[in-house]
Amino acid sequence: MNTEIERKFLVCSDSYQRLATSHTEVCQAYLCKDQGRTVRVRIMGEKAYLTIKSSQGQEGIARFEWEREITPEDARQLLRICLPGVIVKTRWVVPAGGGLKWEIDEFHGAKQGLVMAEIELENETQTFVKPDFIGEEVTGRPEYYNANMI
Repeated sequence: MNTEIERKFLVCSDSYQRLATSHTEVCQAYLCKDQGRTVRVRIMGEKAYLTIKSSQGQEGIARFEWEREITPEDARQLLRICLPGVIVKTRWVVPAGGGLKWEIDEFHGAKQGLVMAEIELENETQTFVKPDFIGEEVTGRPEYYNANMI
């Protein structure tokens, strides 16, 4: 079990693409998305994951996160029983210095044109450098939670 401390931002330019060390296609859907908790199935390139997230009992921007790698075949089976709506996006990874990394998601389909960046921190007060492609912070805004985008 982990605690995830993550901040999210809108992206205001595509300059991150030239800084990226990798990019991967992502397909994800939700088995459960109640207020305060989600159960997600994700296929990322050749790997797949089952993830449970919850803000129950957490304060600030911290959330409980449990994630396990599963086989892509198991993920495809689980996708068949997920709630309606699938998120398809391209994830770009950009080094952020100090062992941190930016994960930038370019959404496809119904959310085409939306590009968001997130950075996972070790604690809520950890500082980091915002590159020029980082725009408005949207941490904690429900309309930018992936589970609410389907």
